[in-house]
Amino acid sequence: MATSMDFKTYVDQACRAAEEFVNIYYETMDKRRRALTRLYLEKATLIWNGNVVTGLEALTNFFEMLPSSEFQVNMVDCQPVHEQATQSQTTVLVVTSGTVKFDGNKQHYFNQSFLLTAQSTPNNTVWKIASDCFRFQDWATS
Repeated sequence: MATSMDFKTYVDQACRAAEEFVNIYYETMDKRRRALTRLYLEKATLIWNGNVVTGLEALTNFFEMLPSSEFQVNMVDCQPVHEQATQSQTTVLVVTSGTVKFDGNKQHYFNQSFLLTAQSTPNNTVWKIASDCFRFQDWATS
């Protein structure tokens, strides 16, 4: 019983971290885009609609090219990733979906998945993006 209780605590902590992260991420994307790469690990990878972007410099250049955005997150889901799969690194999988409107374009549905890893310092823990996968989810209409 104690093991399942520990796991429930672990899941609750992951969910709190995920919700906090999601609020910060999309607000930064919409309002302070230049600061966005601070949320990524140095060697992080972004897959944006099938296009791969790796490393902070490439991420900075990519985000600067995007038009201004208005994200509306409708769903957040998360789960801790088993430490055997992440070499004992505390990791959380966060999945979001919602709508986004980029300046001058129509609104799109999107899904986004993040792998977040805990970066601990003596004073606190900061969650950084190791992997980010973004995809428009617009269905073709006839």
